[in-house]
Parts: sequence; structure tokens; C-alpha cells
Amino acid sequence: MDMQTPAFSVSEFVAVLNQTLEYAYPNVVISGEIANFRVSKNRWVYFDLKDEGATVKFFGTIYQLPGPLEDGMVVAVRGMPRLHPLYGFSVTAQTIQPVGEGSIKKAAKLLEAKLAAEGLFDAERKRPLPYPPTRIGLVASTESAAYRDFVKVIGARWGGLQISVIDVQVQGDVSPAQVASAIQQFNQMATPPEVLVVTRGGGSAEDLQAFSTEQVTRAVAASRIPTIVAIGHEVDISLAELAADQRASTPSNAAELLVPDRKAILERLAMHRGHLLRFMERAAHDARSELKVQRENLHDSALQVTDQAKRQLALRKQLLAAYNPQAALTRGYALLRKGGAYVRSGNDVQAGDQLDITLTDANLTTTVKQITMRES
Repeated sequence: MDMQTPAFSVSEFVAVLNQTLEYAYPNVVISGEIANFRVSKNRWVYFDLKDEGATVKFFGTIYQLPGPLEDGMVVAVRGMPRLHPLYGFSVTAQTIQPVGEGSIKKAAKLLEAKLAAEGLFDAERKRPLPYPPTRIGLVASTESAAYRDFVKVIGARWGGLQISVIDVQVQGDVSPAQVASAIQQFNQMATPPEVLVVTRGGGSAEDLQAFSTEQVTRAVAASRIPTIVAIGHEVDISLAELAADQRASTPSNAAELLVPDRKAILERLAMHRGHLLRFMERAAHDARSELKVQRENLHDSALQVTDQAKRQLALRKQLLAAYNPQAALTRGYALLRKGGAYVRSGNDVQAGDQLDITLTDANLTTTVKQITMRES
């Protein structure tokens, strides 16, 4: 045997080769088309990646899956190349990311169908957002234009809000875990925000892929805090947006949906104030006119009552005058009294009685000599 050629036992060769791979290629990213994809015992994942010239075996767990995968999809897999003592060479997958517009859309459609079947996108799950909120939780990249647009628009429209931000990467392998963790952190706060905003700007389908992963979509759906998600431009719709309580077409639109426009509110208040002042002026004018009419009616009623009272008084005066005994005396009548009592009938006196006679201008005393009764 050539002394310059290394010689190993099988086990030694596997160990040395793995050490060499670990030193030279501790992590690699391999892109290719999925073949022979299968899941074992609802935990282990096995598949091949292939291109026109080769096939490489991969092994992993379901926790590395971005969502449902199927043969024919093109993915980029980050993993560790290893030679197994019994099963041969394979790459242990750490992350799996669909690449290429066709594969990304296919992965999203598969995941969307799965999550829709679980009811994560149902309208009945949607909660109303507080309007306007006083405390906002924001999940975004603080270096992004989306972050700056949201903060600028919401400050210009309303202001005075408490905005707490958790800075995350919004694309790449680490993005889904960071976004999901940020959502969980806000939910675990002793005093959580009233609404949670998850946002990033536009980009390619691959750039926005993190927000259509199962990890982020489930985190949005599980949030106890009402959520609004604005990813990309108006034409971009991620699965996280479908799971959110409300979707915004852009980061600026999210700000517009959360708070009113202070300038427009002030203008409406000024308009309402003008309407109210004009209404009050009309009401005061109408009240004054009504008061004048009522005063005139009251005056007329008082005159009528006074005239009626005067007529009643005149009638009573006439009646009193008619019943006044003195008036009867002036007409030739006299009053007869016997011992202080008025004499009303011949039966009240006897011959020889002394009577007092009252005339209109004198009092007489006389004695009855004869009584002659008339037939009635």
C-alpha cells in the first residue's frame, strides 16, 4: 500500500470526512427542485434536491418547514453536510426557503389552503381596532422607509400617541422567527399596546416571503392584541395580512386607518361650530318673536279679563242698587217696624200697636187704629 495515501477504517473515514466538512463547509446553501418529499411519523422530513446533473439527499424536522412543500418546487436549503455511518451522505436542513416566483406562489397557495381550512382567515375572527388608539406596538425594521412613512403619517394626522417599536429583519432566513418573536413579546407585556402593527415596504415576492410563512401567519392569528398588517404595495397580499384583524394596503394606509386626520377634524369642528352658532341665533330670534307674540296675547287677554270684570262689576252695582231699600223709599215706599221688627203682613199687627215708619227723609211714629185685610 502506498505510504502517502491515507488509510482509514470505515468508521475512521466517516469521522475524518465529517471533521473536514465541518471545518471547510460548516453551513451551505443549496438550491434545487424538490423530489421524493415525505414526512415520517409527523416529525421527520426527507427529500432530495436535484438539478439537471445531480441529486442530493436532505434530512430535517417539520419545524424547519416554511409551510407545506411538494415535489417540483424550487427551494434554497441552508444546512450542514454530513456523512452518516449507516445511511450515507445527506444535508441536515436548518432552514428551507422557496425561491423563484413560481415556487413562492405555490408554497403560499398550499399554506393558504391549509390555514384557511383551520379557520385562521375567517371573517368571524376579525376584531375591531380601537379608533384612535393611544398605545401602538410596531413590528418593523427601523431602518426601512416603511417605518419612517408610518411614523411620519401617524404623527402628522394625530400625534400624541405612544408608539413602541421592536426592530426586526423583514426579509431573509431569520426574519420569520424575529417577527413572530416580536409579536409574542408585545402580547406578553404587562401593559400591552392597544393595537399591533406589522409592516414593511414593497419588494419582490421573495423579499416579502417572510410574511407568508406559517410561523408569522400563526403568530398574527394568535395575537391577543388586535392586529393590522401592511406588507408591500397595494397589490401585494401576504398570508399574515389575511390572518390579521385588518389589512392595510401600505404602511401609510395603516396609519390612516388607525387615526383620524386632525386637520380635517378641526375643520369639521369649525364647520359644526358655525352651524351651531347660526342655529342658536335662529333659535334666539324665534324665541324673541314667540315671546313678543305671547306678550301681546297676554296683554290682550288681560284687557279682556279686565273689561269682563268691569262689566260684571257694573252689573253687580246695578243689582245692588235695585235691591237697595233706600231706592224703594225714594219711589214712595216706606218701612214699617214694630218693636224693631219689620212688618211684612197685616197679621203682624193689631189695633192699638205703635209702629215706627221710615221714609226717605224722615222717621215717623204712629198708632194703628184699624186693620182691613185684603183678599189675596
